[in-house]
Amino acid sequence: MNSPVDPMLGTVLEDRYRIDAPIARGGMSAVYLGVDLRLGREVAVKVMDSRYSGDPQFLRRFEFEARAVAGLKHPGLVAVYDQGIDNGIAFLVMELVDGGSLRELLRERGPMPPHAVVAVAEPVLGGLGTAHAAGLVHRDVKPENVLISDAGEVKVADFGLVRAVAEAGVTSASVILGTAAYLSPEQVESTHADARSDVYSMGVMMFELLTGRTPFHGDSPLSLAYQRLTYDVPAPGDVIAGVPAEFDEIVLRATERNPADRFADGFEMQHALLAAADDLDLPPFTVPAPKRSREREMKSRYHAAGAVGHDTRVQSAPGPYEPGSSSPDSPAAPVRPVAGVGDADDRPAPARGRENRADSRGRGVVAARDQDPLEPDLSGGGRLGAFLWILLVLLLAVGLGAAGFWVGSTYLTIG
Repeated sequence: MNSPVDPMLGTVLEDRYRIDAPIARGGMSAVYLGVDLRLGREVAVKVMDSRYSGDPQFLRRFEFEARAVAGLKHPGLVAVYDQGIDNGIAFLVMELVDGGSLRELLRERGPMPPHAVVAVAEPVLGGLGTAHAAGLVHRDVKPENVLISDAGEVKVADFGLVRAVAEAGVTSASVILGTAAYLSPEQVESTHADARSDVYSMGVMMFELLTGRTPFHGDSPLSLAYQRLTYDVPAPGDVIAGVPAEFDEIVLRATERNPADRFADGFEMQHALLAAADDLDLPPFTVPAPKRSREREMKSRYHAAGAVGHDTRVQSAPGPYEPGSSSPDSPAAPVRPVAGVGDADDRPAPARGRENRADSRGRGVVAARDQDPLEPDLSGGGRLGAFLWILLVLLLAVGLGAAGFWVGSTYLTIG
């Protein structure tokens, strides 16, 4: 049975941006591979859900946030090129990052060693710090919103969208916006968020990069969100062996329940991370893009279908975008606050810090269940291919020294 054709495909927005292929779809928007016909370059086009396209309050905030983000200049931020409304379709035109998301990389390779965590977190914190200095807050920092290019660039995407949605007339004041696993306590309790809220989310993300899991677990997004009001994020070293004490301290400070006890902004947390990396003499590292990303798959399908010679004639915009089903990588649907938390077995211990390190060390790596181990492609070489792969690994072990890399869900230190 053929799936229905997306009415956005082939559309040219404002006589300039052609929509070629879907990349991602969520509850608030869809992202497409597009082409700027005027400049002849590929772009990413985010099309907002029709619920927001007809809301004047949202559209004003959407335009304001897009203009503010477009003025930010930092290599750790996805560039915003343009925004507009065409036939009721609100859209944002952004830099296309050829590669994939940090979420997809975690699924392929599992938790990261410290030097890889630094390579991911440092540019993200630099991008956040730049935005914080301009008075902007992301409000939805998570692996899905961190993109990794084939050249190893790490960039934060989706700045300002959560605030625009929060102020839309279609959104109830009692709705929690964001992704439950990464929300700060103040975002759960109220609509207030500042730079320290992004710092908390960044601390949770660092915990996940180091351990392969998020610190809280629950049966629903609601129970997941509410656990952070009562329980502290544990030290990553209490979940997995091999985490330096300096990294534990950074995560613990970033995720303090009281915002006043956290790093003030992205720059302050970045400074602490770089100081720890320097003290530990961690080697430089280039973050690899995921090999099996949605962006790569859809772009390959599009070009393989002979769409390179796409008809550039203008097709009228079909009307406001109606979202399909949410993908696993999309933002969690908004949840309304009610009393109650998750199961007791899923809650981390209330005690904080490193006092219980001896009791909890050595539990082994906790990796995401849906990760795909990174395996060599031996389809064409049989046993000879396997032998050559093993030989290559042995040569790498001799030659790479302290650089190191991680494979699957375990740490592998070379040299």
